[in-house]
Amino acid sequence: MRGSIRKTGVLRAIGTMSGTSLDGVDIARIDTDGESITSFGQTGYRAYSSDEQKTLRVALGKWSGPEVAAAAKVVEEAHITAMSGFSDGDVLGFHGQTLAHAPRDQGTLQVGDGEVLAAKLGLPVVWDFRSDDVSMGGEGAPLAPFFHFACAKYIGAEQPLCFLNLGGVGNLTYVDPRFDHAQDSGALLAFDTGPANAPVNDLMMERLGRAMDADGKVAMSGAVETGALELFLAEPYFSRIPPKSLDRNDFSEMINLVRELGDGDAAATLTAMSAAAVVQGMEHCPSPPSRILVTGGGRKNPVLMEMLQVALDCPVLPVEEVGLDGDMLEAQAFGYLAVRVARGLPTSGPTTTGVKAYVGGGMVSFPE
Repeated sequence: MRGSIRKTGVLRAIGTMSGTSLDGVDIARIDTDGESITSFGQTGYRAYSSDEQKTLRVALGKWSGPEVAAAAKVVEEAHITAMSGFSDGDVLGFHGQTLAHAPRDQGTLQVGDGEVLAAKLGLPVVWDFRSDDVSMGGEGAPLAPFFHFACAKYIGAEQPLCFLNLGGVGNLTYVDPRFDHAQDSGALLAFDTGPANAPVNDLMMERLGRAMDADGKVAMSGAVETGALELFLAEPYFSRIPPKSLDRNDFSEMINLVRELGDGDAAATLTAMSAAAVVQGMEHCPSPPSRILVTGGGRKNPVLMEMLQVALDCPVLPVEEVGLDGDMLEAQAFGYLAVRVARGLPTSGPTTTGVKAYVGGGMVSFPE
């Protein structure tokens, strides 16, 4: 639809995220000019019901068909409900729900129509953030690195550091805040490390009917099967030079490696695989980071966090240690990226997604 978004000054952006863990919708307000962060504001969360989660799970890995349409409807309705308490924004950054991601083959698919949200919520909506990057040869993920650079500036970081997001899939952003802009050569390197919470979540659902291994208690009761861990680390993905990205289901066979193990040993081994993937990924950093700031649900798993701290040579800390919100960082990221799109600024580049030139992705839909 026709319209415009004010392109100068600070905008009040509302970002949303529905991640590969399929737990629910995060909503967060951020005030930014698309470069620096002015402030963080109201946050909210809308959980998916068990029936909604089933609808989304059935559609995972599919590119079209009735299952995809049903998933899109769930995503749109959940976001409209979640956004009902947020009425003071200038723009909405809507990520949608990733169902399939194969940038070197079919492309990438995030369901949920920004036109529907714009009409219902009365706000301009920036959405479909990944397609332009993929169409230009990029991985389409991860997309938070430009926001991570702004966060490093916001917290006053002076030395290189890493942001590690442990969601369904893990992704790492190396940030050198000594540069002035995220686009500067050497300022950023980003890539997916490997599976994070998704395999353990799937194991818990399959065996115990639980959404996750809360507080790592099941993993804590078991021991790591080193043979399975070694087989996992032999996967070619880990030797690929970044940038690189994954689909949630790319490592779904991990569960087969622990099929014969008891619940505790299986959970411990899958958790160790997620940690080992991060450790492997750290070898790609241009220089040793001063610290690793962890966001996403994995930071609440003490077993996973301890494995990382033991294996790595720098502090591994939840982002709350520097005053950020690890539950909302991705939602805030898409609010921030929405403002960058509104201002015509890039949202990805050669060292974050491997795209050949800097890309400002995203479609903009306006209310009637």
